[in-house]
Amino acid sequence: MLTKKKLLSGVVAACMGLSLSLASAPVAEAGIFESVLNIGGAVLSMEQYKAEANKYIEYYNNTEQGRHELFYGYQKQMGVVEDYDVNVRLDNIMGELLGAVDQVDGNAYEKPYIYFINQQQDFNAFCSMGHVVSVNQGLLNLLSSDDEVAVVIGHELFHGQNNHPEKGMRRTINHQSTAVLANAIAGDTVFTNIVGSLALKQANAHYDKEDEWDADNGAFDYMMHTGYNPGATAAVWQRVLDSYGSNAQNSGESFFNPSDHPNNEARRDNYEKRLYEYSNKHVRVQDGVVKVNGKTFTQAAPTGDMSGAERTYFVMGNLVAAYHNGDADAEAYVADGTVMLGNQDIITPVEGDEPAEVLAARLNAIK
Repeated sequence: MLTKKKLLSGVVAACMGLSLSLASAPVAEAGIFESVLNIGGAVLSMEQYKAEANKYIEYYNNTEQGRHELFYGYQKQMGVVEDYDVNVRLDNIMGELLGAVDQVDGNAYEKPYIYFINQQQDFNAFCSMGHVVSVNQGLLNLLSSDDEVAVVIGHELFHGQNNHPEKGMRRTINHQSTAVLANAIAGDTVFTNIVGSLALKQANAHYDKEDEWDADNGAFDYMMHTGYNPGATAAVWQRVLDSYGSNAQNSGESFFNPSDHPNNEARRDNYEKRLYEYSNKHVRVQDGVVKVNGKTFTQAAPTGDMSGAERTYFVMGNLVAAYHNGDADAEAYVADGTVMLGNQDIITPVEGDEPAEVLAARLNAIK
C-alpha cells in the first residue's frame, strides 16, 4: 500500500516526468505536492481530482518557480556534468538551435529553455514541462558530431515549442483518473499513483507516432535554419543503426523502449526523402551511393569512428545545401584538397575515397 509521501511523489512524477523522444525522465521529490490532496479523508470526485492535478500542471509548466523546481529536481535525481568543455559544447548547440527555432516559430525566448547535461551514460535526452531540457552524457559521448546532437535536441525543442508535455500529461490524467478513483473506492486508503509506470518506462506513451513524426520533421525545419550540415538529420539515425542495430528497441537501451516511436530505418529514410526534396530533387542516396540527377557521384569511405554509410549522408547534405542555396550553378573545383561547389564544400577525400580532382570532374559532368 502506498504511503502519502510515496503517492505524492508519484503525482509529482506524473507532472514532471515527461521524456519527449528518448526515454523516461526521473522521479522527483514531492515538493509542492505535500498539500495538494488530503489522502486519508474522503475520496475526491473525478472532476476535483482533475482540477487539482491540472492546477499543478499549470504551476510546473508556466511559472518560473515551478519550472526551476523541475530543473533542480532533475539535477538531484540524475546528477550534473560540470565539465567546462562539454557544457560549452551544449551551450553552442543550444544557441544555434534556439536562433533557428526563433526564425521558424518566432517565440523561442518567450519561455526560455533551461537545460543541463546529466551524468547518465545511456543514449538519451529529454524535455519536460516548463521547457526543461536535459542531455545524457552518454548521448554526447556517442555523437562526436555537433550537427547530429543538434538533430536530437531539435526534436526535443519541437515538443517543447508545441507544448506536448502538458498536453500529454492532461491526456494521461483523463485516461487514468477513472481507474484511480475505482481503486480508492474499492478500499485503498490512498489514491493509486495516477501515472504509476509513466514516470519510469511509459513516459513516451503521451506521444503517438504522429507527434514523433511531427517532431522529426520540425527538427528538420530547424536544422535548415542553422549552419549545421543538413545531412546530419539522416546521418544521426544511420549512426544509431550502426551502433545498436535495426531492432534497437529490444537492446535494453532506454532510448528505444517506447513502442510508439517510428523505427530507426524509417526515421533515417524520412530524412533522406526530406533532403531529396530540399535539394529540389537533385540529390539522393540510393543503396549507400550519393547520386546527383540520378547519376552516381560517390560512396564515401569510413573515417575515424564514422562508417562510410554515415559519412555518405554528410556528403549528401553538402550537395543538398549547394543545390538549395544556388551554389550548384558554379563549376566544381578543388581547394586545399576539398571539392567545392561555389562557396559550399562538398567532400574532403580520405583514405578509401577517390581523389578530389576525379570527384570534381565527375560532379561537373553530372550536375
